[in-house]
Amino acid sequence: MTWAQQNQLFVKESNRRCEHSLKFLGTGGGTRTHGQEIKSLLLYQLSYAGSQAKVLKVSVLKLWSRSMLFRFLSSIIPLSITLFAESRTVPPPVSTFSIVARDAITEEIGIAVQSKFIAVGSVVPYAKAEIGAVASQAWGNVQYGPVGIKLMSLGKTPSQSIDLLTKNDPGRAHRQVALISNLGNPANYTGSECLPWAGAKIGNNFSVQGNLLTGPEVLEAMALSFQKTKGFLGERMIQALRDGQKAGGDKRGRQSASLLIVRKNWGYGGLNDRFRDLRVDDHVEPIEELDRIYKLHQKVFPRPIHNEKKTNKTSPIK
Repeated sequence: MTWAQQNQLFVKESNRRCEHSLKFLGTGGGTRTHGQEIKSLLLYQLSYAGSQAKVLKVSVLKLWSRSMLFRFLSSIIPLSITLFAESRTVPPPVSTFSIVARDAITEEIGIAVQSKFIAVGSVVPYAKAEIGAVASQAWGNVQYGPVGIKLMSLGKTPSQSIDLLTKNDPGRAHRQVALISNLGNPANYTGSECLPWAGAKIGNNFSVQGNLLTGPEVLEAMALSFQKTKGFLGERMIQALRDGQKAGGDKRGRQSASLLIVRKNWGYGGLNDRFRDLRVDDHVEPIEELDRIYKLHQKVFPRPIHNEKKTNKTSPIK
């Protein structure tokens, strides 16, 4: 095998290992730190090159081309700095309560969430129009959002997607995640080591879930509220949060809230799908502040009336 072929094989295998090593780096909770993953990758690169050099009876430096050697040295220096300067702190858990839901009539898909955690909207909610929504919380893995959306776009059900997300995640016992598809079939997962009280409840076109709650009454109140509240999806989800808070909510208190609703071409200027994307990052009454912003957003960005006229009570918009 020529040196060029060896180089190509090395790059291909290194890239594969890199993708595998970084696959489940999220917001914490795993058994390997970012620095450990980098160290593992660097050691693998060196050991692989060394073994190939031994087989070919050449030095490692001779095995690599000049360009490969330059790329490796250019990357190992900043990576080594990251390895030895990595933080020893662990990110706080996104202990929270949330709802993922779908409006069968308008085809809106959304997530609403509240937590004693700053800027919860930057971590928990993910959604894509005509595909589905994901809420990743507890020791949340931020990869669950985009990967969960991708799995559903490939035809996996929410339940199948959760199985694939958690199967090889070393931190799965600390995760909590909920998915709902554009068909309205929800699924959720609560790891065995999520901070109590933790659990979830599924209903028609929705799933409510939370951890570090005052008790199961929080989710019971949220589920009942969503089912009985009239109005559009955003109003129903905000009311579900409000009633969950009245039932006890997050046992630590309140800090931030978020609402994300997507619908095909209902975003700004009809050019994207982010219909309502609202966040309250730090407030003494985050749910009430979210409701205030939601009502203001409704006035500035009203619902697409031409689509609403096509809506009836028995069939969704096509």
